[in-house]
Amino acid sequence: MEPAPRLELTDACHHYEGRHEVPWDIQKYFSQRYSIFSMYDEGVYMTDDAWFGVTPEPIAVTIATELIDTPKRFKVLIDLFAGAGGNSISFAMSERWDRVIAIEKDAATLACAQNNAAVYGVDPSSITWVHGDSFEFLDKVFNNQDELHEDLRVNLDETMLFASPPWGGPGYSTDKIFDLTQMQPYNLEQLHGAYKELDHLLFLPRTSDLRQLAKLAPPGEKVEVVQYCMEGASKALGAYIPGLRNKAKA
Repeated sequence: MEPAPRLELTDACHHYEGRHEVPWDIQKYFSQRYSIFSMYDEGVYMTDDAWFGVTPEPIAVTIATELIDTPKRFKVLIDLFAGAGGNSISFAMSERWDRVIAIEKDAATLACAQNNAAVYGVDPSSITWVHGDSFEFLDKVFNNQDELHEDLRVNLDETMLFASPPWGGPGYSTDKIFDLTQMQPYNLEQLHGAYKELDHLLFLPRTSDLRQLAKLAPPGEKVEVVQYCMEGASKALGAYIPGLRNKAKA
């Protein structure tokens, strides 16, 4: 795997200027566009699917600010589902990290993310973009870094993960308590199974089952859960989970 070059915006990338242009199923998100990207009018682009998963800017900034206080040994942050770039932009702008590696599977969405980072004035050297599957990337990080470009190789002892996966699945938006084993296309077991060696932050539905998250803590450790709110309403939660690797080195 290699760093992605700057990708061209495609016909799947849109900067909607009026509600009349917007597909019906994302119109409610378009009405919230300035809370998603405050600089939307400056030329932010999104794919239609990206509207469903982007982290609102105030929450992305809050997460990035909170991570400033993580142990200083962590120098690299890997954003495993970069989407249209909301979190990666905030991580880079926090100036906390020596390196931010942002992975996105869809080329059009990645093109939007790169464009949006430029809109926000992010130094191009602050984010290393990867067009690929984050699970494949992590497999190489853990097992064969020789297959990665030198700019993507990391010291595992200095690396932390952030994952804002898709939240699809029956009951995600309606259940009082959401069963994370039903999340699609990646459930909690798949996500934690891939990430458990390193400290990681999962960005999940606000009604996620806390009992399921608590079970992910290594022996003697705990999972810290934070509810992220906007305008007095909870929008999502973050679960900070210690890694087995760091536990073993303690």
